[in-house]
Amino acid sequence: MTPERPAPRFIGVDTYRDPKGRFSFRYPSNWHSFQLAEKREGILYSPQPENPQTWFSVWVTDLKEHVVAEDVHVLRQGVDQGLAQLAECQVELSTDNVLSNLIKFERIFTFRDGTVTRKWRQWLLYVDHWLMVVTYQGETPEEYDYWYAMVNHSFIQFNLPEALWFAVDRDLSGLHHTTQPDGAADPAIDQDGEGQITPSA
Repeated sequence: MTPERPAPRFIGVDTYRDPKGRFSFRYPSNWHSFQLAEKREGILYSPQPENPQTWFSVWVTDLKEHVVAEDVHVLRQGVDQGLAQLAECQVELSTDNVLSNLIKFERIFTFRDGTVTRKWRQWLLYVDHWLMVVTYQGETPEEYDYWYAMVNHSFIQFNLPEALWFAVDRDLSGLHHTTQPDGAADPAIDQDGEGQITPSA
């Protein structure tokens, strides 16, 4: 009879701070850090010391132009098109939140990667002129569930600095589109919800 696998436990928690000051998050102190592929700016942490297949990562890219709330409809189309390109993609959760000029898409989904089914939770955050992609991959749906409680702490403790909160404040920045696409509804405003992004102290 196979012994039951013990639940993962925190032995400590550390904080990762982006060298450019754009975000921070908490992570299990015994997880291993890896650089991202394709020279992306960011970091990846995994409980696996080599060839990580279960991991939490954050990467950032400069969009070179400001994103505002009225862009949510076009950006959502891009998100949906990206998911449609994944093999056998099944979306389990889909939420879109807009807070002033900050746009957050959250998706939880499975897809086939070769012969393996992966499970992801992903945030795509449009913050001023930055795109921040926060991703949790479970090697399999079972591994996703096994490590979820630990990784969820990293989502909950994902923080943006005050400077970026000021940058996405429509009243302070003055950034907005005066008109919306024909037939487009006003962006939904959501200030609550699990995994809310919070300002750094």
